[in-house]
Amino acid sequence: MFQAFHDMCTGDGDETALAEDMEKLSVLSGVREFPTRVKCATLPWHTMVAALKGENEISTE
Repeated sequence: MFQAFHDMCTGDGDETALAEDMEKLSVLSGVREFPTRVKCATLPWHTMVAALKGENEISTE
């Protein structure tokens, strides 16, 4: 799910191929026009993934 969202934000994914449960997130797809804001949009997702893995630090790189 994270990878699909990240791909949508960076322009790497097919926005029309989003899963039905992610349709509401498509409103954030416009962030791809502002590359410096992609990190802002994906930071909560990076944080969640890191927390689930038990990591103490995250990276948006």
